[in-house]
Amino acid sequence: MEYETVLLDRQEDVGILTLNRPEKMNAVSNQMAYELCEAMEELNDDESVSTIVLTGAGRAFCSGADVSRFEDGVAAKDGKAVGAPKGPRLNWIQQIRSGKPVVCAVNGASIGAGMTRILPCDVRIASETARFSMRFVRVGIVPEIASTQILPQLVGLQVAADLMLSGRTIDATEAERIGLVLKVLKPEELLPASIELAREYAEIGPTMLRETKGLLYQNCVEQDIALVTQREGAAIARCTGTPEQREAIAAFREKRTPDFRSLR
Repeated sequence: MEYETVLLDRQEDVGILTLNRPEKMNAVSNQMAYELCEAMEELNDDESVSTIVLTGAGRAFCSGADVSRFEDGVAAKDGKAVGAPKGPRLNWIQQIRSGKPVVCAVNGASIGAGMTRILPCDVRIASETARFSMRFVRVGIVPEIASTQILPQLVGLQVAADLMLSGRTIDATEAERIGLVLKVLKPEELLPASIELAREYAEIGPTMLRETKGLLYQNCVEQDIALVTQREGAAIARCTGTPEQREAIAAFREKRTPDFRSLR
């Protein structure tokens, strides 16, 4: 489909999804919220795409929610007529967590709704110019998109509490120190490095990527260790004897690198 607020590109088997309202610092409008989910779904359904890179156009990744979304919310609370968001509401977390590996290239400010869009991604890499804030309390609202669960998993409960209760802004160096991002790079290095990392993941067979990612997100909050091992055992059974495993064994015996791409 055609998109007005996001861009889709493909470099070999890596899909690149770009927030594209640079004149608004990629603030999330209702239309962008919808189109982001639609575009992510399109990439997940595209058999030629193995992994995905998410980034922003211009000097910001995403400056937060467009103020019109807050105004519409207040107006609706007051009983006034407000235009409905475009299309059905799609689940951003579901699109990422049940889909292909996603590397987020945070090219600039990632504030509020911008930060909650990056948290479900599998890996986050930041530009030296990136800034991060869970600013919700400072605009009279609370965090969204399961960030009250995901952020503590990434940085720990105490640090997450500090970021959410203060709404303060941190720079890329601190984001790396607390584990919010994997690493920090120069602005000109960010997108090429993110695409390269996505390509590294794409070298793995799609079955192994899907199974491993599914286990990771099912089990990271699971308290029942027996259920964790049961899920792993079931996944091992599903993977045993697959073309990907056969290619891995053959490559080991032949002392070569496995070629999983040829199996697609």
